Amino acid sequence: MRNAIFITLLSLSFIVNAQDDAGYKLPPKDIADMLLAKPTPDVSIDSKGDWMLLIQRNSYPSVTELAQPELRIAGLRINPNNFARSRQNFLVNDLSLENLHTGEMYQITNLPSPMLASAITWSPSENKVAFVNTGPVNVDLYVIDIKTRKADKINKKPLNTVLGGSFLWLDDQTLLYKTALQPASAAPPKPLLPNGPAIQENLGKSAPSFTYEDLLRTPYDELLFAFYSTAQLVSNRSGVEAPIGKPAIYSLLDLSPDKNFLLQLIIHKPFSYLVPASGFNTIVNITDLDGKVIKNLADLPSTETRPSGFDNVQDIPLYYRWRDDEPATITWCKALDSGLIRNKMEYHDAVYALSAPFTGAAKMLFKTKMRFYGVVWGNDHLALIKEGLNGKQRIKTSLYNPTSGDVEMLFERNYTDAYDDPGDPVLVKNKFARRVIQITDNGAGILMNNREGSSPKGDLPFLAKFNLGTKQNEIIWRCREGNYETVAEVLDANKLILLTRKESLREVPNYFVLNLGERIAEKPVTHFANPYPQLEGVSKQKIFYKRTDGVNLTGDLYLPKDYDAKRDGPLPVFIMAYPAEYNSANDAAQVRGSKNRFPFIYWGSPVFWVTKGYAILDDAEMPIVASDTARKPNDDFVNQLRMNAEAAIHKLAELGVGDSNRVAVSGHSYGAFMTVNLLAHTNLFKAGIARSGAYNRTLTPFGFQNEERTYWQDPKLYYDMSPFNFADKIKTPLLLVHGEMDDNPGTFPIQSERLYNAIKGHGGTVRYVVLPYEAHGYRGQENLLHLLYEENAWLEKYVKNAYKNDQAKTTGSKAF
Repeated sequence: MRNAIFITLLSLSFIVNAQDDAGYKLPPKDIADMLLAKPTPDVSIDSKGDWMLLIQRNSYPSVTELAQPELRIAGLRINPNNFARSRQNFLVNDLSLENLHTGEMYQITNLPSPMLASAITWSPSENKVAFVNTGPVNVDLYVIDIKTRKADKINKKPLNTVLGGSFLWLDDQTLLYKTALQPASAAPPKPLLPNGPAIQENLGKSAPSFTYEDLLRTPYDELLFAFYSTAQLVSNRSGVEAPIGKPAIYSLLDLSPDKNFLLQLIIHKPFSYLVPASGFNTIVNITDLDGKVIKNLADLPSTETRPSGFDNVQDIPLYYRWRDDEPATITWCKALDSGLIRNKMEYHDAVYALSAPFTGAAKMLFKTKMRFYGVVWGNDHLALIKEGLNGKQRIKTSLYNPTSGDVEMLFERNYTDAYDDPGDPVLVKNKFARRVIQITDNGAGILMNNREGSSPKGDLPFLAKFNLGTKQNEIIWRCREGNYETVAEVLDANKLILLTRKESLREVPNYFVLNLGERIAEKPVTHFANPYPQLEGVSKQKIFYKRTDGVNLTGDLYLPKDYDAKRDGPLPVFIMAYPAEYNSANDAAQVRGSKNRFPFIYWGSPVFWVTKGYAILDDAEMPIVASDTARKPNDDFVNQLRMNAEAAIHKLAELGVGDSNRVAVSGHSYGAFMTVNLLAHTNLFKAGIARSGAYNRTLTPFGFQNEERTYWQDPKLYYDMSPFNFADKIKTPLLLVHGEMDDNPGTFPIQSERLYNAIKGHGGTVRYVVLPYEAHGYRGQENLLHLLYEENAWLEKYVKNAYKNDQAKTTGSKAF
């Protein structure tokens, strides 16, 4: 009894001491400086190649910004003060212009201050640029005149951007957008006495539900959703606002190419408590520009009854879209197999069209043998149909003649087969200012841009001419070895004038104009500087190795400045990875990525620690491969993780750069799931770091990641893949991190909470860090700095100084 009391007091003492170091901490200065380095600008170029808009992004916001009031309803996160989404990413804090012909730079005057801009969009003539600015109380719409380089706020009433779709250009003088109906202060108050209990009921219908976050739960939630999402559509011509139709909950607004009609998707009651707003009951209408309904296309039920399985769909019309090459033709898809891919039939989907004035019966355009993925339109003789099956990892592209109706297959492949990816068609603006296929050689060919260009030598992006007759891709430009260069934009398809983005390990990405037709030397148009002087001298190479079953693997190896393996000996190792499923071992073995990419650092990167004397293996491949057609990849998940990890560690030891007895592994989300499984089933690592993962798969019972089987179909699979079930085996030190307000389906914070308690209950070494206000991706500056502090301390204690720890265990002394 006395011993039991002593052990309990010792455990309590440890828990209290773990809280003694509460409060935000800072990582080493080099790591902090790299995190907070000013990002290089993004760019946007007009289709004529005259002007480049330079878009300066914010660094990470303070946690105080994340801590602003927030409503978490209907799968959304809403700022209740300004009728906008909370937690918006990639907000812009400055804009400037560069004349691509003269190279002159221009500042834009009258920009809002403070500036938190998004949805930056050129006008149809590209003489103006519009953007929304999200303030603490209002969302406003600004227009920049390219000629005067001046911005002006044009809205009279504050915008409502809760459901996205900030605005539409009608012409250079007219924009359409949604406005708030009432001030935020008019939101319905929460009654102290509820109207009654929250009740859900199912009357015999199959309704498999994914594990969505932030769903509606009560009638009061419904009131709030209706209040914040209902908006008035308005047109603004030269500063004068006019209402269009009646207020509604618009989930989508899209102008017809000729700008005479609007496609409207309008959410209506009853609202669902099982799916987010994107899956609510929705009316599909075509209206004129005064809001008058010209055609009611459908009243779609909620997605509650969508069957489980990646290639199963609801038996309703889907994917309403305008045809880009005609004035006003609406298209949609409808399953021919009742939405169930297992139903045996030659064709599974059909695509229909209806043209203005939208009377009469719809016309069937074509049918697909797999699931319809979309159409890229060209003209009345050429379009590309895309179809595929996720379950079989197949994708097919066919040539479609809209006039004759003829369909001819161009190429079909596994979408995991990167080597045979022909690229994507280059698009050009047509007379409707819609982007359609750029056709070359008098209709005989199209341009294909492959921004990855995977090859046995690594990624080498290319531009090609695809001959529609011979079905051959002729590469007309390719990135040179030693750099990584992509075609950002085709400025002139006839003269082959390109805008490229070029980078290397030492050179930050910059933009160049390249004239292939006249073979003129490239002209630099940006001169961005390296934001990370701390990485100068760091080496990077792509390493190649095999696992025991013969599957080829690769990873990006970073080594410290001036490191010499013979002189300095093997280093502690930090591995970062993310598993991927393959039906084909050949596809899994393909080389992906490039050793010539510039190492941009983000908060989750392991590359920080190359400056602290670690060998970093980033993007270490973790393929999970189906052993044959009768088995699925996850049937052998744990064993293949082990083989992948063993192969990586063995290769680093073979190179003499990695100490096999001082290795850490880390991952985020599904990578965290991988990390904890490796600690549960192997003794390969000295430490693990798992961020925002899911560890008990019974909490995601209708499938997860690329696993479409349900828990009830294969309970053993769910048990074997859940590291929570093996928490008693996890003795390797594990740092668990989770955002307090994770918004990703399946990765509820309770996943980390329960795993921490399970490991602690079995005497494991574990630390659990909850980052205040963070979602699935972390953003708050103070949180990120503290995260890096925690990771650095964990690596230093349990990996770099592992031998000291082992010695301390032997002697009974403490190691720091």
